[in-house]
Amino acid sequence: MTSIAIVTGASSGLGAEVVRQLDAGAFGRLDQIWAVARSTERLQALADTCTTPVRTFALDLTDRSSFDVLEQALAEQPAARVVLLVNNAGFGTFGAFCDQPAGAAADMVRLLILAPVELTYRTLPYMQGGSRILNVASVASFVPQPGLATYSAAKRFVLDFSRALNEELGPVDIHVTALCPKFMHTGFLDHAVADDVAVGMSRLTGFEEVGRVARRGLAAARDGRALCIPSADMRAFYAASKLLPYPLVARLEQAFLSTVHQ
Repeated sequence: MTSIAIVTGASSGLGAEVVRQLDAGAFGRLDQIWAVARSTERLQALADTCTTPVRTFALDLTDRSSFDVLEQALAEQPAARVVLLVNNAGFGTFGAFCDQPAGAAADMVRLLILAPVELTYRTLPYMQGGSRILNVASVASFVPQPGLATYSAAKRFVLDFSRALNEELGPVDIHVTALCPKFMHTGFLDHAVADDVAVGMSRLTGFEEVGRVARRGLAAARDGRALCIPSADMRAFYAASKLLPYPLVARLEQAFLSTVHQ
């Protein structure tokens, strides 16, 4: 068997950190790491730092043909076993939905919803008992987020999809973990628009360190846990979001954001 870990959004940020930690043995011995992202140069630079063989795939996961490429690569790999699939690729745009750049919301839906669904479906035939799926959701999934409407709704899908699929696959010892970090110091905010909204939301939640998020997410996946919220304050927020009515949560959040923008 050729044991493979597949990581999307691997060229920078959390994805690159996950690759580095996998290379360092965070998920045991791997024969190959498949790193997926759009940038050939960044993927190769990452691969050059690893001792585990890294196979790079320069693909745009908003393009459906990308899934065919990965599925065909698995079919051509002798005795392939996907030990871990990390659905991490994503981006977000801030601001009112009606002010979003043309196509931004549709591309978010393709990348944040369709890509994890397609990749999970296509890699499952190559998984066995003990295989794991780590889906990167977000604390934005806990309650609907005005100013981040499509992103938060898409991440809610990831959270619910992960938890339901974990129940389906658990009996055969394939577990799905939803990882819900808050903002990290990565390139995410660099590519967002409506900076005032982004700054306000980042001040509301704060930041956490990308290496810690990767470690906790991989540990949760390895242990077969359905949900990983790395920061204690966001675990408290998650609990509160289950108890408080959404209109109240939304008003409190908007009140805070309005003070930030004054």
